[in-house]
Formats: sequence, structure tokens, C-alpha cells
Amino acid sequence: MKDLSLKELFLIFLIMSCAVSVCEAQRYKRSIRNPERELFDKSLNNKTVKYRESASVERAKKKQAASKKKLDKEYKEFVKKSRKRAVEIQSPEVKARMLENRKEADLKYKEKKKNRVESSKKTRRK
Repeated sequence: MKDLSLKELFLIFLIMSCAVSVCEAQRYKRSIRNPERELFDKSLNNKTVKYRESASVERAKKKQAASKKKLDKEYKEFVKKSRKRAVEIQSPEVKARMLENRKEADLKYKEKKKNRVESSKKTRRK
């Protein structure tokens, strides 16, 4: 190592630079597993497979949906009857007050809705 010639130094430098470039090429191996994603922003192998469920499963789902619809309908009827009954069992003064309160609440709701629509129109213009 006393006297290294220029050729030997150049050869050592060339070998070291090649080794570094090979190491850098392998650095980001995990980030780009699919070259298609790099080129097209998504993989080309993303086809969704359509399958048909068995008839028993379809029947069970339909039955479940029908029972859910029936329960919802029964619940709505129950709520309607209970509200009607709650008004019926009150004294005439309380009934009148409840009806007035309901009318006032409906008016306030309509007014708020109107204001909301107007404000959204103003923001759309801007």
C-alpha cells in the first residue's frame, strides 16, 4: 500500500461505487412490490369474483328481511297507538295545551328549515 498507482486507485474506486449502487438498488424493494401499481396507480389483478349463494341462504335472507320489515311496521303502529293513547288519557285542558305545543313546535321547525335553506342558498352564491 506504499505506492498505489493511479490505475489501482481508479479500479478500487470503480468496484466500491458499483457495490454501493447495487445496494441502493435493493433499498426500496418492499415499497414497490407490484410494478403495475407504480405504472398505473393500481393493480391490474383486482378482478372481483362474482359468486351465487345457495338457495337456502337466499331464502333465509329474504325471510330475515321480511321479518325485519314486519317488526318495523309493528313498532311504528305501536308508537302511533301509544302517542294517541297518551293524548286521550289527558284532561281536556292538558289536551288543548299539548296540541298548542305541537303546533308551535311544528312552526319553529318549519322556520328553522326555511332559514337553513336560505343560508345554504347564500353560501352557494358565494
